[in-house]
Amino acid sequence: MGMVGGGEGAFIGAVHRHAALLDGGIELVCGTFSADPDKSRRSGSALGLPQERVYGSYAEMMRVESAMDPSVRMQFVAIVTPNHLHYPVADCALEHGFHVLCDKPATLNLAEAIHLKERVAATRLQFGLTHTYLGYPLVQEARSRIAAGSLGAIRKVLVQYSQGWLAKPLEQTDNKQAKWRLDPAQAGLSSCMGDIGVHAFNLAEYISGLQVTQICADLTSFVDGRNLDDDGSVLLRFDNGAKGVLTASQVSVGEENGLAIQIYGDKAGLKWSQQEPNTLWFLPEGEPVQMLRTGGDYLSSTAGALTRTPMGHPEGYIEAFANLYKDFAAQVAAPSSGTPSICPGIEAGCRGMAFIELTVTSSQSDIKWHDLV
Repeated sequence: MGMVGGGEGAFIGAVHRHAALLDGGIELVCGTFSADPDKSRRSGSALGLPQERVYGSYAEMMRVESAMDPSVRMQFVAIVTPNHLHYPVADCALEHGFHVLCDKPATLNLAEAIHLKERVAATRLQFGLTHTYLGYPLVQEARSRIAAGSLGAIRKVLVQYSQGWLAKPLEQTDNKQAKWRLDPAQAGLSSCMGDIGVHAFNLAEYISGLQVTQICADLTSFVDGRNLDDDGSVLLRFDNGAKGVLTASQVSVGEENGLAIQIYGDKAGLKWSQQEPNTLWFLPEGEPVQMLRTGGDYLSSTAGALTRTPMGHPEGYIEAFANLYKDFAAQVAAPSSGTPSICPGIEAGCRGMAFIELTVTSSQSDIKWHDLV
């Protein structure tokens, strides 16, 4: 793989690299690690890459790599930049014949996502989106149980993503992560919903197997001087008649990375939390609550295939990321295999962007319900 972004001072780039290399099937061979050519070269050197494979711009990287012999050039690019660069980098990569694995959200706005969907269809190349949490074995177990009817007809979906790291105006300091997330030019229309709310939305649709059809949103900027939201609550209506609530906050003081979901049907319910990812609670009606654990031989084959260590050996964030990379690499190697993918694609990217934009529209509107199509 090649990489765009993730150089000196970046958090998520190192996470992507650790995850990609975990299973030994992916090699980092080139990169453009910063818009600053000198910084990009320093970052590439620190990663042990030869200087001729470290580029000053992503356009140069696509052009030079595409002219190389197929046995040595990169096969796909990982995009780990702020949101405003996702579309131009992905579009350039697809134009030059490279598969794309992109951080979420897919693009800066919905119009770009729709254009990207057209490009993916035209090129027939692979496009994946790193909604990390889908890589957890017990997220797959929850999805499998719902698909098998274990919960019955789904009635209620509750999902939340609570953080507290932006409770103070960090964007006014030298905190790089805060600065771009609260800059409309780099983040888009939303900070909270665009950064973490879209993860909650994706998780709710993925696990339940349902699609949100309508929303009613209330977004807030609690910290003075912010141009983008740092908190939000959204009522959800699903295509089977189920109702839901999604809350996301970057100003919930004391919270770390509190992504959690509860889903209830007419036969049973289930609960999962990202901060305790190796436990899934299954709540059958009239029976004792069951605690399901990662690695158990009673889990589905899908969950089992994503587990690397014996039961009782905790697996977490890096491993979940690695499962997406392993899955995407398999799709690149054998795109016609027909094997189901856990890595979401451009369709999920478009739905995520539609959700983000609609929450902003809904919050600013006097109309109660807005259609998500």
